[in-house]
Amino acid sequence: MTDQHGNSGLNRRDVLRLGAGAAAALPFMGLTTGAFAADAHFDGLAKAIVINNLGGIDNPNLRTLAQEQNANPTADDTRTSLNARALADAIKSGTTAINQTLGYVAGKMDPYEYTVSEIARWNRIIQHHGDKLLKVWTTADIARAKREGKIGIIMGFQNAAMMGDKPERVDTFAGLGVKIIQLTYNVRNQLGDGSMMAENRGLTDFGREVVERLNAARTAVDLSHSGEQTCLDAIKASKAPICISHTGCRALADLPRNKTDQELKLMADKGGVAGIYFMPFLKEDSFPTAEDVVAHIDHAIKVCGEDHVGIGTDGGTTQVDDMAAYHKIIDDEVERRQKAGISAKGEKKGIVPFIPDLQGPGQFQKLADMLSFCGHSDARIEKVLGGNWTRYYRDIWGA
Repeated sequence: MTDQHGNSGLNRRDVLRLGAGAAAALPFMGLTTGAFAADAHFDGLAKAIVINNLGGIDNPNLRTLAQEQNANPTADDTRTSLNARALADAIKSGTTAINQTLGYVAGKMDPYEYTVSEIARWNRIIQHHGDKLLKVWTTADIARAKREGKIGIIMGFQNAAMMGDKPERVDTFAGLGVKIIQLTYNVRNQLGDGSMMAENRGLTDFGREVVERLNAARTAVDLSHSGEQTCLDAIKASKAPICISHTGCRALADLPRNKTDQELKLMADKGGVAGIYFMPFLKEDSFPTAEDVVAHIDHAIKVCGEDHVGIGTDGGTTQVDDMAAYHKIIDDEVERRQKAGISAKGEKKGIVPFIPDLQGPGQFQKLADMLSFCGHSDARIEKVLGGNWTRYYRDIWGA
């Protein structure tokens, strides 16, 4: 199938004849993402609902600038700055709505007090940028964001430690507009074990109480970062569909942050959606590329069905201008996370937490073009970009 130089003798027609599944299972025949984009094009981005179910709006270059100025590169004002470039890039990317992480994830601050203050801060941010942002309370707000050319901000947590020992806090956060809550981060909390806990102890009794309250409050249950047994227990415990906002497929990269086929299948059988991320965990032993994102999406579709797969990049849409400087920042951050005991297997120096060839405001168009190249229909691509998340949230929140 390849010539003496290692080039594939297959053209696009050959790949499509093999079918989407077979095509994505191939090592992409040595083609570059440029070759994909040049050979196929998805024309529906302008009308599609695009939901990044774990992302952000920030300019990563501000972190480089902060370091050059001897400022703290992880300070809140740089980590979540929404400057003009970041906002313009997010809108240009076609993004309709983002599950924006806020509140406590890890650290020495009081989880509850910090989270409440973060909700208030994000309310101010949304109000300040009201010409470009709106707060999402229902799926109707996602449709409204699309009509008005704005970006809907879905308030979400990546840790439920702020519940303390009070499951009724679920109702407090629901009243403040938090629409999706991840049960654990990488480590253990009072609800269950995260993905990096070797004991894999599963959901606690308190965790079951919180899941029950989340169902009653019509708040989405997110099982990203959870340990395998915690995930399986929570799927069983939940009366409503659960989601995995940002993950990869462990069948393709055997790392704890990725989900097994069993977890993915049970999630889908219950009506949930899994978002594939643009993260280094997509490949075990080297830097993943855009082709790996497509391969994980394709595998998830095989396991879950096309109605249960979306995207949750775990990143933004502004490109890094100085990769060498940014590598230094991320290497330092990885070292801090490892010392704090909150990093995941697969985080290591020399690897940035995004896919370098899926950077910038063109990332969703490029991804859609690659999916089109591999034989996925326009209707299926629209589902992956955001149609499936829209359906899921309608099931949880109502119209």
